[in-house]
Amino acid sequence: MERIRKGDEVVVITGKDRGKRGVVLDRIDERHLRVEGVNVAKKHVRPNPMKSITGGITDKTMPIDQSNVMLFNPATGKGERVGFKEVDGKKLRVFKSSGAPVGSGN
Repeated sequence: MERIRKGDEVVVITGKDRGKRGVVLDRIDERHLRVEGVNVAKKHVRPNPMKSITGGITDKTMPIDQSNVMLFNPATGKGERVGFKEVDGKKLRVFKSSGAPVGSGN
C-alpha cells in the first residue's frame, strides 16, 4: 500500500521547489510522482501544421521522487509522516503525530 496516492495534497521538503504545496497528479512508478505546479520545466515544441500544433515554449510538469515530499496535514498546516493502522480489518493511513486518519478517499 502506498503512503502517498493520486489526489493527495503534499508539501515539497527539499530541492528548488522547497515549501511549495500541490496535488499529486499521478504516480510514474514505484518511487516517482508528478505534483501539480512542482518541478516544472520549459519544453520547446516544434510546430506541426498536420496536427494543428503551434510551436513555442510550454511548461511541462516533471516527476519528483517521493522521498522529497510529505503528506500535508490540514489540521496542523504542515507536512507529516504517514503510518498504517488496521481498523475493522481494513488498513488505514494515519498521521504519525496525532494518529488521525488521512482524509482523502479512505
